[in-house]
Amino acid sequence: MKKMISPFLIVACVCFVVAPACSQNNAFTEIEVDTLSSNELAKSIYKLSDYFSDNEDLSRKVEDVFLKLSERQRIAQVIMPAMGKHGQPKNIIDGLVKDELIGGILMLNGTVEEYSSWVAEYNELNSNKGVPGFLYSADAEPSLVNRKVVGTRPVAKANTLQNIEEVKTVAQTISEDLIKIGINYNFAPVVDMAPNKTVGWRSFGHYPDSVISWSAEFIEASQNLQVMATAKHFPGHGYVVGDTHEKLVFIDGEMREVKNYPPLIEAGVMSIMIAHIAVKNNEKYNTNGMPATTSKEIVTDLLRGELGYQGLIVTDALNMGGVKNVSNANVLALEAGCDILLMPLNARQAHAEITEAYQSDIDFKANVDAAVKRILRAKICLGLI
Repeated sequence: MKKMISPFLIVACVCFVVAPACSQNNAFTEIEVDTLSSNELAKSIYKLSDYFSDNEDLSRKVEDVFLKLSERQRIAQVIMPAMGKHGQPKNIIDGLVKDELIGGILMLNGTVEEYSSWVAEYNELNSNKGVPGFLYSADAEPSLVNRKVVGTRPVAKANTLQNIEEVKTVAQTISEDLIKIGINYNFAPVVDMAPNKTVGWRSFGHYPDSVISWSAEFIEASQNLQVMATAKHFPGHGYVVGDTHEKLVFIDGEMREVKNYPPLIEAGVMSIMIAHIAVKNNEKYNTNGMPATTSKEIVTDLLRGELGYQGLIVTDALNMGGVKNVSNANVLALEAGCDILLMPLNARQAHAEITEAYQSDIDFKANVDAAVKRILRAKICLGLI
């Protein structure tokens, strides 16, 4: 297995103070992070830097936790709905949590205060139930974070950054603010190139020679602070025409942006997001008119097999136009090799659909079990278990 870069050590009873932000209207004008106690990381002997290591004790811990989970709880690990302004109502999420049907939540358009309250509430509920802690995620890209997580300290947008030191500073600022809330999973950075107007202003791709090194710096700075980073949108959204939020779009021929990923995999990126992009006129990796999210050729054969990726693979939001009309998309995405289903149209129904396939198809069950173990490994390394 590949090693993570720059392991991060957390020392008990040590805290650091972040300098005041420019605006006094932010919730984080000054914050203290006391050994990342929001998710009790100080109690864990494992860190994110252990995830890709050949640690036999960690592997035994994963297996031990897995065996203690019921079938319902295992399947729950792969489902991540959203809550917030553009997510599900809180009463829906409350029911999913109480019934142990989900393993994480995307915080989608809300405030620092709202998110902090929700995280604290669900952490207490999960603790009382004795189930694994949640992955709490956010679209905390430099270009989106101040709009998606209102009250965070202002940072420059990705397409305005000028050098790698600015990238590092922005990543650290974002991660520190997420930690204070209790968010442990960032769907950033965007590693697409700049031509596509939907993603171009959100990426470092306006400097083509720097997109890989800057993305690697963002990933390292985030994960050194115990926030999982995500390279997106595989196999590449920068050169396509159209917006996957609205419809299925196509890579015609060569997947030129796949070359951005091997250095980031080598650097230890914890998560890669699959886009709802079809591939045509590519003899080896044609998706036959289906989104890459549901394509075994893209997820398992290319990303897992050819590129050797062993981290978490998350779908882009499953309510997007590029995939929402695909029948049985939840099961197909897991069959393809994805680990986490982000924003399924109906999380409760998704759990039922997955359960049915899990109980009737031994190969599908093996896929889901492998995904669950990857997720549990990440949660252990985050100190959530």
